[in-house]
Amino acid sequence: MAAAVLLKTAASASLPPDALPDTQITIGTANIRKAWLVRPTKRYGHGVLGDAIEAGGIAAEWADGSTATLVLDDSSVFEDRVPRLVDMNRDGRDEVLVVRSYLNAGATLAVIEEYAGHLQIAAMAAPIGLPNRWLNPVGAADFDGDGRMEAAVVITPHIGGTLQLYEWRGDKLIEDHAKHGFSNHAMGSRELGLSAITDLNGDGIADIVVPDAGRSELIGLTFAGGSYRELFRRRLEGRLQTAIKAADLDADGRAEIIYGTSAGVAVLRITP
Repeated sequence: MAAAVLLKTAASASLPPDALPDTQITIGTANIRKAWLVRPTKRYGHGVLGDAIEAGGIAAEWADGSTATLVLDDSSVFEDRVPRLVDMNRDGRDEVLVVRSYLNAGATLAVIEEYAGHLQIAAMAAPIGLPNRWLNPVGAADFDGDGRMEAAVVITPHIGGTLQLYEWRGDKLIEDHAKHGFSNHAMGSRELGLSAITDLNGDGIADIVVPDAGRSELIGLTFAGGSYRELFRRRLEGRLQTAIKAADLDADGRAEIIYGTSAGVAVLRITP
């Protein structure tokens, strides 16, 4: 199966002094050992994550313990909580995926790379185009099986979201595949994990599990071969309230989908 983004996070009690109050420290094993959001600011009053405090910068720690910080100018913020470490160009070194929001043009997905011991923005998608419009990342993997990594996001998850895949080409994230009708975030919530990446049908290509636009159905889908196809659709017992996790609970070589709704915790077993 193609590699997907996996996050390990440190406890918030260990946050550095300049950290965003609700950031998570993402732990890596390659060139970037830790990444977190810094420079709290109120210059963008959207409040999509529960308050109007966003990040003015991002910090990283290298394997030798040294650190670097990338600071944005006053025209944008990082409207996010979780830096995602992933080797987008498969060169053995991780990049960071993070949501950047412009005060006058809304959100975009940014790729941040290490260069000569510093952090720099290597590529971005086109911004949504309006202020107070946001997107929530799903993660990254080779979702269509073409040998290239794609970053997946849900654009405007609160107002009829579009699941969008991007490929990194030059200094841009280019739209690859898309499908309308999804939501992986509830307005004002700090929980960003309402989607998961796993191989649902055993074909060696990463698939996506994500709720529909009303977060009342759970959909397993694939872009294998470059075409969208649903692998399952399940009506939920209540409104989705927790992160979605994929884990092989019964050691049969296939992941189960674990999630929580207003009716309690549920486990979905996928059969071929």
